[in-house]
Amino acid sequence: MAALSFRKVVKTYGAGSQANRVIHGVDAEVTDGEFIVIVGPSGCGKSTLLRMVAGLEEISGGEILIGDRVVNDLEPAERDIAMVFQNYALYPHMSVFDNMAYGLKIARVPRDQIEARVRKAAAVLEISDYLDRKPRQLSGGQRQRVAMGRAIVRQPQVFLFDEPLSNLDAKLRVQTRLEIQKLHRELGVTSLFVTHDQVEAMTLAQRMIVMNQGVVEQIGTPEMVYLQPRTTFVAGFIGSPPMNLLPVQVVNGTVRLDGLELPLARPAPRDGELILGIRPEHALPAGQGWSVQVEVVEMLGAERLVHTRLGGQTFIVRMDAGIAPAMPGQTLNLQTVPGQEHWFDPQTRLRIEP
Repeated sequence: MAALSFRKVVKTYGAGSQANRVIHGVDAEVTDGEFIVIVGPSGCGKSTLLRMVAGLEEISGGEILIGDRVVNDLEPAERDIAMVFQNYALYPHMSVFDNMAYGLKIARVPRDQIEARVRKAAAVLEISDYLDRKPRQLSGGQRQRVAMGRAIVRQPQVFLFDEPLSNLDAKLRVQTRLEIQKLHRELGVTSLFVTHDQVEAMTLAQRMIVMNQGVVEQIGTPEMVYLQPRTTFVAGFIGSPPMNLLPVQVVNGTVRLDGLELPLARPAPRDGELILGIRPEHALPAGQGWSVQVEVVEMLGAERLVHTRLGGQTFIVRMDAGIAPAMPGQTLNLQTVPGQEHWFDPQTRLRIEP
């Protein structure tokens, strides 16, 4: 096992006036044994960053260290990493055992060690009964476990996961997330996991790196990123549904949106134009307060998502299913939970602490 360091890492495609920079000076430290999730929308550079760690993409600037070694110029086989891909990348003509053992055979590991490592990994992943089968005889979840087993037997310093759950259905995705968590607790190997799914990021990560257009927006625990988003991008990306972001005007402490006064339990941090963020669960039905028009109600079992109109803005409210349901066309009064207001500068898009 080893720590992983990014030091002002840059990735550029092309040269001169045609150069296109896709990674903009990433600085981050992953401690030994930590499980880090890189999350962001498609095209934000997260998979490119992972492939640079793996040695599948050249590094245009900065340094990547695994342990105390700068690996910029090392071949993938020299980096002591193991990668799990989105599409499993299994050899269809080989058995599960041979797929898991292949990398060890190439590395000339003794046969008895190969046997022991493969069978131990298969037991951990609960695929011991499938070692003689071909990949086509397995379900998607079982194939993904074989792919993880192939990485485990390598006993690498770093695991790299490139959106490994994207091809699974919703139920299998939840089950495999739990398996990955248990696997990390047992093995304790430094892990870098890339996903566009913020639910996966929140449930798997010990810490998250939130990326947007090649820039790191925030690094922190899931709780920190959710409760104290550093930018409007993080506030709008992390959370399902995302935070409501309202462009308001504050005059002498009074908050207004499209001519409507929005009473709050706590004052705004300053006068002028601001962005007010409210999580859907932090706006509650009340006898008086913000007056909104209900447009759509989504029933989600234990809760409802009520899509409303506040002035000219869409505003989503998360309500417990036990509360009397709001109906489309109905007027609803809301009060925000004191202390759960988030404020952002409309120019820099950065968080303003009250």
